[in-house]
Amino acid sequence: MVNTFQNGVHPAGSKYLTRGAAIEQGPIPEKVYIPLSQHIGAPAVPVVEAGQKVKKGTLIAKAGQGLSAPVFSSVAGTVKGVVSHITLAGKKRDHILIENDFSEEEERLPALSSFDRESVLGRIAEAGVVGMGGAAFPTFAKLNIGQRNADYLIVNGAECEPYITCDFRIMTEMTDKFLKGVRCAMLACGAKKAIVGVEDNKPEAIDILSTHPLCLPGGAEGLDGEPVKIILKKLKTKYPQGAEKQLIYACCKRVVPEGKLPIDAGAVVVNVHTALSIFEAVFENKPSYERVMTVSGRAVAHPKNIWVKTGTLFRDVADFCGADDTAAESIVAGGPMMGENVFSLKACTGKGSSSLLFLDKTESEVREAEPCIGCGKCVQACPMGLMPVYIESSLFAKDLESAKKFGAKSCIGCGCCSYVCPAKRYLVQSVKLAKKTIQERGI
Repeated sequence: MVNTFQNGVHPAGSKYLTRGAAIEQGPIPEKVYIPLSQHIGAPAVPVVEAGQKVKKGTLIAKAGQGLSAPVFSSVAGTVKGVVSHITLAGKKRDHILIENDFSEEEERLPALSSFDRESVLGRIAEAGVVGMGGAAFPTFAKLNIGQRNADYLIVNGAECEPYITCDFRIMTEMTDKFLKGVRCAMLACGAKKAIVGVEDNKPEAIDILSTHPLCLPGGAEGLDGEPVKIILKKLKTKYPQGAEKQLIYACCKRVVPEGKLPIDAGAVVVNVHTALSIFEAVFENKPSYERVMTVSGRAVAHPKNIWVKTGTLFRDVADFCGADDTAAESIVAGGPMMGENVFSLKACTGKGSSSLLFLDKTESEVREAEPCIGCGKCVQACPMGLMPVYIESSLFAKDLESAKKFGAKSCIGCGCCSYVCPAKRYLVQSVKLAKKTIQERGI
C-alpha cells in the first residue's frame, strides 16, 4: 500500500543528477562567515572576541533569550570579529568571521553520563541542533513537550522537493546512525512508535531500511530499555508529501486541527538529517557545525552531495562543484518549489542549507503574469484545501477579513497553486503576503 494525502502536484523530480553521488567532503574555506541567526527565533549571542583562537566545535555564540540555539565554529582558526555580512535576501546581518588555520583541531562536548529523556533533550539543546530540512526550528523546543508523550514520532524521509538528494544519501549511506538518531528523538518526545515515511521513488532507501534490525517487525529496544517500534511506510511520490501536516496524514491518518501543532494530533515530526545530527550530538558528542548539502542543476559541471561547513561562502561551494553562475537562469537555495532565490554568492551556508541549485534556461522559466482565467486549478492543487485565487483577489481589494475566511492563515507556502496556474500568476507570494499581513494586524 502506498500512502499519501489529498491534492498536490507532480513536478519533474530531476534527482537523477545526484541520486548516485555518494556524500563527499566539500570545500575547506579560507574564511567562514558564521551567521548568528541560522534558526527560527532570537539570534545567538557572541561569546568570543577578535583575536581569539578556536577549534572546530568551539562554542562561539550562546542561545539568545526565548526560542534560540547556540552556534559553533566550523573551522579551527582565529576569530576576526563580528561583521555585517550579506544574507540570502540581500540584507546585512551579524556574522562571526573566522580565519581558517587548516589545523583541523577539534573540540567536542563532554560525554553524556546517562541516556535518560532529560539528558538527551539537554544534549540536543546544548549541541545547537535545529530542523535540517530547511525550517531550522530549534529541535529541543520541538521535542520538549513537557509531561506529555507523543503517540508517534514521524520521520520525514519523503524529500519531495525536486533535485534534493542529501537525505536519500544519508538514509542509504549512514542508515545505522540515522536510525539510532531516530531512537534518541523517540526518547526525547516519549514516543514508543516511529514512522519513517519514504517516497516510492527511493526504492534503494526503502530496501535498506526495511531490512535493518531496528526496523524489523519484532521491534527494537529504546535507549531507556523499553521496547519501541520503528515502522517504514512507503509514500506516493507527490509534492508536498514532506510537508508536516500532509506527512502526518499520510503516515498515520491523523489531522492536525487548524491553528494547532502536530503534538495536538499526537505526533512530532523530524527530518532525516535532523535525526543524524541528534545521533552525532548524543553518541559522538559533536555539536552542529556542518551538514550534507546537495549541489545540483544543469549549470553545474559536477553535481554532488557534500559535507559543507557552516559559514562557507556559496561562491566556494559553486567553485568546488564547477557551477557556472553566468549560465544559470536562476540560483536557488533550497528546493525549486519553496527555496529562496540567491541574491549573491557572497551569502553563506547555515544549518538549514539543504541545497544550492544552479538552474539553466531549460529548468527555470521567466514568468510574466496574465489575468486569471477562472479555471480553479489552484483550488484543485492546494494540499490544504484553500482557495488561492480568492485570497489573492481579497488581498488586492485590501479585504483581509475575506482573505482570512478563504484560509490564508492555513497556507503552508508550498507553491502548488503557482505551479499549476496557466496564467502564471504569483499566487503563493500573494497568499503568503496576505497571511503575513493578517498576522501582523492581529486579524
